[in-house]
Amino acid sequence: MSDTPLAATEPACPPVLQKAWFVYLVRAANGSLYCGISDDPQRRFVAHQSGKGARFFYSSPAIALVYVEACRDRSDALRQERLIKKLRKSAKEALAASEWRTDGLIHAGDGQASA
Repeated sequence: MSDTPLAATEPACPPVLQKAWFVYLVRAANGSLYCGISDDPQRRFVAHQSGKGARFFYSSPAIALVYVEACRDRSDALRQERLIKKLRKSAKEALAASEWRTDGLIHAGDGQASA
């Protein structure tokens, strides 16, 4: 038997792993961009392609997942989604053209949100 107490070798409670959440943009066939959140953006995109998950795609099918951004949790993803939805179309297009982000957030004071 070891001289080291059990409490010193193993944590009393294992660390809690939070589920990753993402904010994403999908391009529709008519050229418009749809913004949403998901814990699995690729699965959600496939659902959008099959006509499920958002009425937005009833009139114009989803054709491409153009932007994905990792967020700390669901709450941050919802906040980020709200900020992205307030952006001008040109700013959303810039996001779609950018490299996919894996961290960082757009902040309300960036000056890109429409009035």
